[in-house]
Amino acid sequence: MSNVHANVVQLTKMLKNLQGWLDKGVAHAKAKNFDPGVLLESRLAPDMLPLTRQVQAACDGAKFFAARLSGKEPPKHPDTEKTMDELRARISAVVEYCSSFKESDFTGAEERAVPLGFMPGKGVRGKDFIVEMNIPNTYFHLVTAYAILRHNGVDIGKQDYIGSMTLIDV
Repeated sequence: MSNVHANVVQLTKMLKNLQGWLDKGVAHAKAKNFDPGVLLESRLAPDMLPLTRQVQAACDGAKFFAARLSGKEPPKHPDTEKTMDELRARISAVVEYCSSFKESDFTGAEERAVPLGFMPGKGVRGKDFIVEMNIPNTYFHLVTAYAILRHNGVDIGKQDYIGSMTLIDV
């Protein structure tokens, strides 16, 4: 498996893990008798984005990784989610999108020019997009979503973050 395709697989796995964290957040809210929607506006610091935006940004990171490195157009998501169910639907849509890619979709990805939407007229090579922008940024939003939920008492731990592992006998 190429490094680029392996990253798409890993980011897809992390989105599935994120969905599990949100499920545990809903269960926590119900057990503590508060509206799970409260978690959506929670943040770690006043100048940080709330959980809803962290989830949206993590989804964007995964879909933009796959789309830009394959030279395809990503699906549009207008960032209108207001509920846990809507966020879960967005995660599911992005997981489905990212799961549709094959290794062959990323032929030449490391040398492909990737335009940067926030810098019109500028871009980076695929290999630089991977290590200098997308992976650090996407994991920033994943970790922050995880930390917001932990900060609010949701019972998630390192194994929830890492997720499943394919074990072999040694």
